Amino acid sequence: MNLAKPTVDIGLATNNLEPMLHFWQHEIGLPFDHKLPIMRGLDQYRHDALGSVLKINHYHAPLPEAPASGYRELIIARPGLPHPQHLIDPDGNRICLVPPGTDGIGQIGVRMGIRNLEPHRGFYRSALGLTEEAYERGTAFRAGDSLILLEERADAPSDAGFEGKGWRYLTFQVFKVDDEHAHVLAHGGRAGTPPRTLGQTARSSMARDPDGNWIERSQRASITGSVD
Repeated sequence: MNLAKPTVDIGLATNNLEPMLHFWQHEIGLPFDHKLPIMRGLDQYRHDALGSVLKINHYHAPLPEAPASGYRELIIARPGLPHPQHLIDPDGNRICLVPPGTDGIGQIGVRMGIRNLEPHRGFYRSALGLTEEAYERGTAFRAGDSLILLEERADAPSDAGFEGKGWRYLTFQVFKVDDEHAHVLAHGGRAGTPPRTLGQTARSSMARDPDGNWIERSQRASITGSVD
């Protein structure tokens, strides 16, 4: 995967907008960037997390009660901390602020619960083309400055859904989303949504990992210069 930005973005879904914005902006201290209308009934509130984007997707209609995805925790490096600090946002999403260098994280990390390590190891190597790193509780994959930590867990989903509250997807910014989408599907990725264009803002697609977790590839005009 040819990354257009050396960081991974992460998206969550909520009906609980104001408490969530207050938590992430004031308790975690992430700068608010802008509000992006996605479609009728869905707005995305974008926050900067050391170059990554935290996407708070606010659904106006009630979200279904659904099992959690495999994305379990956002880890953010925070200079000056003497030890990790665990927090939970108003919707129950887990966050951990850590001293830089903890488990190899110098920017952000995303902790995942998966059913079986080997299929995911093959997926992240072949379909996504990421570099594997040692991690004592499983394995990790480097995406630019960001790190994805994979741990086998008995409660990991077998078919993670997109709809529902909480952490729901990762986003990789790429130069040619159509080419990247075809490559992922040709190397074991499950189909999510085909490439589509959102005005002049971005062209994006979704694929799914061996447990069904959703992964977005985005060709954002502000980064690549074009959605063509």
